[in-house]
Amino acid sequence: MAFPYMEAVVGFMILMYFFETYLDLRQHAALKLPTLPKTLEGVISQEKFQKSRAYSLDKSNFHFIHEFVTILMDSAILFFGILPWFWKRSGYFLLSLGLDAENEIFHTLAFLAGVMFWSQITDLPFSLYSTFVIEDRHGFNKQTVWLFFRDMMKGIALAILIGPPIVAAIIVIVQKGGPYLAIYLWGFMLVLSLVMMTIYPVLIAPLFNKFTPLPDGELRTKIEKLASSLKFPLKKLFVVDGSTRSSHSNAYMYGFFKNKRIVLYDTLIQQCKNEEEVVAVIAHELGHWKLNHTMYSFIAVQILTFLQFGGYTLVRNSKDLFQSFGFDTQPVLIGLILFQHTVIPLQHLVSFGLNLVSRAFEFQADAFAKKLGYATALRAGLVKLQEENLSAMNTDPWYSAYHYSHPPLVERLAAIDEPDKKSD
Repeated sequence: MAFPYMEAVVGFMILMYFFETYLDLRQHAALKLPTLPKTLEGVISQEKFQKSRAYSLDKSNFHFIHEFVTILMDSAILFFGILPWFWKRSGYFLLSLGLDAENEIFHTLAFLAGVMFWSQITDLPFSLYSTFVIEDRHGFNKQTVWLFFRDMMKGIALAILIGPPIVAAIIVIVQKGGPYLAIYLWGFMLVLSLVMMTIYPVLIAPLFNKFTPLPDGELRTKIEKLASSLKFPLKKLFVVDGSTRSSHSNAYMYGFFKNKRIVLYDTLIQQCKNEEEVVAVIAHELGHWKLNHTMYSFIAVQILTFLQFGGYTLVRNSKDLFQSFGFDTQPVLIGLILFQHTVIPLQHLVSFGLNLVSRAFEFQADAFAKKLGYATALRAGLVKLQEENLSAMNTDPWYSAYHYSHPPLVERLAAIDEPDKKSD
């Protein structure tokens, strides 16, 4: 008797939905607490706490509805055989256009076009509500409806432009790969990721945001001095107009080898009135670079990608797998999709492990900035970002351990305030 892959996948998805809903309920209860954590008393103003509490509860209530609708749709799509039905319909669509439905590349692209259309339609109400109701109600949304839909159209256009060559290449590699298929797929994805990391900030990101050089002044001088002291090869320092879409703030770095760039959100500069706070945030980010966190993360992703492709090669010709989900043919892309569903349990474990590592990296980057003498400024900067972004002040320990890639503010402040250990 064939293993019931589809039933097992749907069953696990529902099980995980109940588990994560339990964690969400714990977090919702934490968000409803009427007082600040003792560590934040006198640090966060009561006004900011009440605003943060209201914002977090609004997002939490919305999250319950979104997740319930998502699990219903995802389970129904698998259980009632919507995927194989849609695969056949995409073939009929090609025939109606006078194209060859036996051409797997054409057939796959038609299938993906329909899936993209469906996902855009079903996700649109949630995106609109999140942006123009919740984010707007709490003063974060700066987008117009026109800008929202213009961004969406740009995203679709990029998917249409970039997607087909990538999909076609994957199909050809799988069809021709032979015994070294996993290596070829991994090599292709490695090259693709490097190319995308190179062209995204230069060609794609500017389609959505305006990047301008940080003006000469004390802030620029301090950042350049800090980068120079750490031998960070800073080539360009940008400000991005994040405020055109949201008042949330951030900062990040990108670039390879001797061509590094730092990007500051204009909202970060506006919110942190003290320039030392901005420099402290950059010191934290430079800590990730100096401690090789980015490289370690990249290597980990590459290893996981290779292992996933290795696992895929073991089941890609399994008739039982395809038939369990209702397919009477074995298309390459469908095989990859089904395989991803079957390893969902492992993906949850890996995600949990990566979050543990990420939180450890955050503590290390904070400690790095502290050793550079930015403890007070970093502490003030983290508090300011927590306040201005109305981030959750009370967090459930189980929820944060499972979901958070960054430690809660209470834990980060406690680590910064901890006296340095003196070496004998």
